[in-house]
Amino acid sequence: MGLSLKRLESTALRELSIILNQDSKNEHLRHVIVTEVRITNDLSFMKVYYTFYQGKVENFQKYLEDAKGYLRSTLAKKLQIRKMPELIFVHDDSLATGNRIDEMLRDLNKN
Repeated sequence: MGLSLKRLESTALRELSIILNQDSKNEHLRHVIVTEVRITNDLSFMKVYYTFYQGKVENFQKYLEDAKGYLRSTLAKKLQIRKMPELIFVHDDSLATGNRIDEMLRDLNKN
């Protein structure tokens, strides 16, 4: 494999973001933000960490699972790798946590 694992993860993050935001037929997937991609050393699994603008986690998890085959095959073509890892979607709630902390700090400053 010509690409290092870190470079492959970075490329996968960029390409998956483009696929979701521009190529996806499901309008809901255009609201998904890929925050990180981690690939196992043996290229068996690709954990895709995501967040979204608004909505429920369960809905986005279902939309991503329903589109998994399409996303995997489209991403494989863009990455040009022989073995495409299995995609695992993980909700990244760090953005929401950060927003809650900001809100709490603002409330403290008001008092």
